[in-house]
Amino acid sequence: MATVYRGMDRPTLDAAYKNTEAIPNFPEVLADFQARSAKLYERVPGRRDLRYGERARERFDWLSCGKAGAPTFIFIHGGYWQNCVKEDFAFITDGPLAKGFNVVLAEYTLAPEASMTQIVGEIGRLLDHLKADPDGLGTAGQPVCLSGHSAGGHLTVMYRAHPLVTSALPISALVDLEPISLSWLNDKLQLSKDEIAAYSPLHHIGKGVPTVVAVGAAELPELVRQSDEYAAACEAAGEKVARVHLPGCTHFSTLDDLARPDGILLSALERLV
Repeated sequence: MATVYRGMDRPTLDAAYKNTEAIPNFPEVLADFQARSAKLYERVPGRRDLRYGERARERFDWLSCGKAGAPTFIFIHGGYWQNCVKEDFAFITDGPLAKGFNVVLAEYTLAPEASMTQIVGEIGRLLDHLKADPDGLGTAGQPVCLSGHSAGGHLTVMYRAHPLVTSALPISALVDLEPISLSWLNDKLQLSKDEIAAYSPLHHIGKGVPTVVAVGAAELPELVRQSDEYAAACEAAGEKVARVHLPGCTHFSTLDDLARPDGILLSALERLV
């Protein structure tokens, strides 16, 4: 069978990005995330489904740590730009809330309803909205950490130079869209050549905020490679970056670390910033 990417044929490349098949119990893991998230919404005060645009999914939740003048932690969920909702991952806010952050859980339109260009644009509108702060959340003028997981990690590094953002924490970020475009993931994404070029942040390392580039040490090799290459490119460009491999963590258990106030991720962010 013909090689399509880095010595891999199409079935091998497809398998290299199937995170849900890389662990034996993904349905149970997701159900646990959802149950923990539902309980968090019950006990943490905040405001749900605030609008930042006209599309149905252009909305976000704001959860309060209860402290005046608190910094903000924005989290963008993953799902390969085509699955999941913010409500699946609210449990991660336990960590940032305990560290004194207010938390924004971002939502965005998914493929195939939205193109990559539209998805990237929506996150930009969210950040512009939070910078203007028409909802009176206290996001303007305070430190803001932009974070996201997987596809959300990609959207995070796309905006590490946004004027609202003061630090970034991409987790298992997908920073090169070329292999994505050659795999099963492109069935819904339908990436154009221009989008692959414009929205592969690995090839656009500019001046940005201090960034913790994190990945699970037990993730699929392609996910580890993408994070490592991005961290190396930032280092080569003289950017302030910390590279973190989470020991024993899969693509999904990285989020369990984020949910812990004493976890490796938040500790690394604290040291860097």
